[in-house]
Amino acid sequence: MTREDLIAGLNRDLEGEFQAVLMYVGYAAAVTGPHRPMLKQFFAAEVPEELAHAQFLADKIASLGGVPSTTPRAVPVAADARQMLVHVLDAERQAIQDYKERAEQAAAFGDKGLATHLETIVEDETGHFEETEKILRGWR
Repeated sequence: MTREDLIAGLNRDLEGEFQAVLMYVGYAAAVTGPHRPMLKQFFAAEVPEELAHAQFLADKIASLGGVPSTTPRAVPVAADARQMLVHVLDAERQAIQDYKERAEQAAAFGDKGLATHLETIVEDETGHFEETEKILRGWR
């Protein structure tokens, strides 16, 4: 694992966090229907944690000598609240997979602190995934 490869992977993760912030902010504003109050709060409550992840990643990328990305992954358009939740679930699933891979890469690079922090982010993203999945389970 080279420094450049690790930086590139962390930048992809940063782009995913920017996507999450934009997704949650946009979906909180746009959600409609009888579940709007709960979903607006659910989406909005995720923003601070995703921003904290983004800040950590940007700081680490800079510490490794890289330039943090400023480009988010694309935010999928959703026609309704259920579709918003499905898109969130997909994004969280991808984040979990990406962070698990990045933690292994950080360990291979020899940065145990980064690997441990990335594993903590896996826990955070898993919590987001599970909460979203619970909401969707009851959706008709």
